[in-house]
Amino acid sequence: MTAREKPRQGFWGLWNISFGFFGIQIGFALQNSNMSRVFQTLGANMDDLPVLWIAAPLTGLIVQPIIGYLSDKTWNRLGRRKPYFLTGAIFASLSLFIMPLSPSLGAPLLLAAAMLWVLDASLNISMEPFRAFVGDMLRTDQHSAGYAVQTAFIGVGAVIGSIFPFALEALGVANIAVGGAIPDTVKYSFWFGASALLSAVLWTVVTTREYDAEQLRAFETQQISRSNDNTGIQLANTSLWSGFFWISIGACLTILVYFWGLEKEMYLLAGLLVGYGILSGIAIARARRDKTSDMLTNLVGDFAGMPPIMKRLALVQFFSWSALFIMWINTTPVVTQYVFGSTDTSSIAYNDGANWVNLLFTVYNGVAAIAALTLLPFLVRRFGQVITHIVCLILGAAGFLMFTIIHNPHALIVAEVGIGIAWASILSMPYAILASNLPQAKLGVYMGLFNIFIVVPQLLVATLMGQLMLWLFPDDPVWTMLFASIAWVLAALAMVSVANHMPANKIALA
Repeated sequence: MTAREKPRQGFWGLWNISFGFFGIQIGFALQNSNMSRVFQTLGANMDDLPVLWIAAPLTGLIVQPIIGYLSDKTWNRLGRRKPYFLTGAIFASLSLFIMPLSPSLGAPLLLAAAMLWVLDASLNISMEPFRAFVGDMLRTDQHSAGYAVQTAFIGVGAVIGSIFPFALEALGVANIAVGGAIPDTVKYSFWFGASALLSAVLWTVVTTREYDAEQLRAFETQQISRSNDNTGIQLANTSLWSGFFWISIGACLTILVYFWGLEKEMYLLAGLLVGYGILSGIAIARARRDKTSDMLTNLVGDFAGMPPIMKRLALVQFFSWSALFIMWINTTPVVTQYVFGSTDTSSIAYNDGANWVNLLFTVYNGVAAIAALTLLPFLVRRFGQVITHIVCLILGAAGFLMFTIIHNPHALIVAEVGIGIAWASILSMPYAILASNLPQAKLGVYMGLFNIFIVVPQLLVATLMGQLMLWLFPDDPVWTMLFASIAWVLAALAMVSVANHMPANKIALA
């Protein structure tokens, strides 16, 4: 008789399922802690950084929902999710290898930006199926444990990726390069990351075997989720005016940018709003003609018909990731300018500061790895997932606030402890809640759509933060950390509404 419930995974099962994320996060850590440095080294100004970073969230916005939808429907000899995170790992490794060579290949800044685009798209192709992979492979009562282990691997991978340039300098590798070249510490770190990423993903591919379609259909949770899918009907009943609304908002933003002389990057945001409005109108029209089997109709329908708990968590994610993107863009300029006293990318002080940022990022990621397996389970058992996430976000907000008042590099390590605890919670609490409350047959597409609320705030930061800083604090990037602190306080407040939509029996971490 076919099993009605997924078998319980032991320690090594949880390890193998999530080990690939270890390599993926090495790639993300190298990107997040070094790309501002790479861009500035290649001649980018401080005001250029947000638009150069737009590639990262934009590719995630486009790639993750599509990959989620496709992976829900993919069944081949390699598996359901594995074909995607293996393909993404291959291309991410290639871009990490090419990135440090950009100064010698012509148009270095343009090539570096292009490689960032390829890198982030590839990492997103790998990352999204891994989120759904945990839900596919684990019983409901192990979802929180699965995402906690995944968070631990994220933290450890990020530690290694962040500290590698710092460690190489300690071993005598050159940390300064002349003539706009990439320092050897960064170059070798990227090449190490390429091999580690591919090796880790291959480990998960080789050591795990996905359930096939027949096995998944046999599980009770899968049968329940299949019977409750009415997104096509809901979309057909949606007014076409909803599409015109988004087109109008995008058009108004375009006019404001043109007549008020706002940052040109905001045209991208306006274009995305107009594009979504057009696609939404097309999807509604197709749903009314009973064309509900194509990808566009399903994606728009699932987005419009998100479960209530996902909508509330979306607001939490919006504020959470706004702060994170501010941190990734601005920590290097803030620390090098205010703590080490230099904006000259060829100076010893600037490069010492940039390496200190790698150390700070190492601290918050290391704290996240430890907190995911120790502090978070303790807090959840005592107070529940909602209160745990609120407390962690407040601790992180306090960490960001410290950047505005403390200019001692060692004292900033304390700030990173609070940020690391919040980071651990952001990577586990929302996904554990979602995996246990979303229809399992569409877990991939919903996880991909959930990424929109990670990407949109990053796009807003990339397009609006530069303009806002020009208005309020020109040439004074330290105040971006105040915005980050406020964003996490707002995320904590938004988390309160999630409690009302959580079943009482789904609050335990393991």
